[in-house]
Amino acid sequence: MAYIMGLRMQNRCLPLIIDDYVGPDDPVRVYDAFVDTLDLPSLGILIESKPGPDEYHPAVLLKLLIYGYSYGIRSSRKLERACCHNLSFQWLTGGLQPDYRTIARFRIRYKEQIKQILKQCVRICVDLELIEGNVLFTDGSKFRANASINNTRTQEKCERALERLDKTIDSLLEECEHIDQEEEGTASLVKLRKKIADKEQLSQKIRKSLQVLQETKATSHNSTDEESIKAKNRQGIHASYNVQINVDGQNGLIVHGEAISDCNDYNHLKEQVDKSSQTLGHHPEYVCADSRYSSIKDLKEIPADIQVIVPDQEVLVKERTDTNDKSSKNDFTYDQASDEYICPIGTRLKLSTISNKRDSKVYRAYGPTCRSCLHLGICTINKSGRGVERSFYEEIQQRIIANYKSTRGQQIYKLRKEKVEHVYGHMKRNLGAGQFMLRGRDKVNAEVSLLSTCFNIARMITIVGIPQLLMKLTG
Repeated sequence: MAYIMGLRMQNRCLPLIIDDYVGPDDPVRVYDAFVDTLDLPSLGILIESKPGPDEYHPAVLLKLLIYGYSYGIRSSRKLERACCHNLSFQWLTGGLQPDYRTIARFRIRYKEQIKQILKQCVRICVDLELIEGNVLFTDGSKFRANASINNTRTQEKCERALERLDKTIDSLLEECEHIDQEEEGTASLVKLRKKIADKEQLSQKIRKSLQVLQETKATSHNSTDEESIKAKNRQGIHASYNVQINVDGQNGLIVHGEAISDCNDYNHLKEQVDKSSQTLGHHPEYVCADSRYSSIKDLKEIPADIQVIVPDQEVLVKERTDTNDKSSKNDFTYDQASDEYICPIGTRLKLSTISNKRDSKVYRAYGPTCRSCLHLGICTINKSGRGVERSFYEEIQQRIIANYKSTRGQQIYKLRKEKVEHVYGHMKRNLGAGQFMLRGRDKVNAEVSLLSTCFNIARMITIVGIPQLLMKLTG
């Protein structure tokens, strides 16, 4: 058996024309055509001639970033290397080799403009009839921030750390004074002064975190990325961002994506619907999300022409437990005329208290009536009588529950996981973007826009095909 060996000194002829470096159906041609389709001036990227040395065209660097992110190459140094060693990147840039500083500065300088690229991508998809905008799926997932959790401190942790640092600095100052008196070598004195300077710098950083915590009333603060949050995921507790993604129901294309500084999805659905509607130019007919978005105060603000399909926490608990329980609130009938509840055996529950803090009313049965009931101990163990709480927004809540339980609602909700959750898997696994490269919410959202755009382009290639997509983009 002979081994196949390579010959490094063998003469070979590469194509003289850079355009021959990649085939006619190479995906890189789609990324090139996509950026050429963008209206850069409307993004805020001005194409102008000005005196001074030549600079790279913004479209070239934008193509480099989007194509690099689509293959998990996000580091500016790795992008620089790819321009030297990868034929696809050489074709994309036309043989240009921008250094990593140029790439990094462009990404930061145009972060606001990059955030708008996803909107233009969505409008292109709408024009190509790939996005209908009738059904919208929303979900959130935690992505690690470019910061250590060790730099996330609570107010109590800041106070303890400052106390320890003050003692350490005092001890080092005493040691410096002792060295001065003993007239020992200056080398050890220089080291001590360096230690003191480092401790004072750390103390100043912690004091700043403490001040921010006191002013904002936040529970924690990270001194490296001040807008990141402390969140738990499968890998443990990390400094993170909560990335919200809104996906269209037709082909699973992303309509809107952004990172928020809140570890909960609660109270964020209305905001996501508004931003997605603004991008689409109209309201979706249905909006679907999981029970983590079940905040009635937030859901009631969603326009009435949108049907919200979000399971209520109480409904989910009942679905997963004993469905034959006859003592739940749903088995009590509300009499709107008398503003009373009627229990399954006919006992009336009258208005007892009103809680503005909980935005609800409590209705309670007469105590002796419940104590003499056969269902005492099953329906309630409260000797004062069975109570039922009714939200100020009960009608809206019941409408949302009815939407979820309807045949159409169940059909849409069953599609939620396959439509929106795999987006995060693609970003974190395939694109290697489980942790952001940049710091600060504005810069992180620029990365979210790039990742979402890459996902959409990959889906467009799968749905339409490269030759047809190139024809539509260039036509």
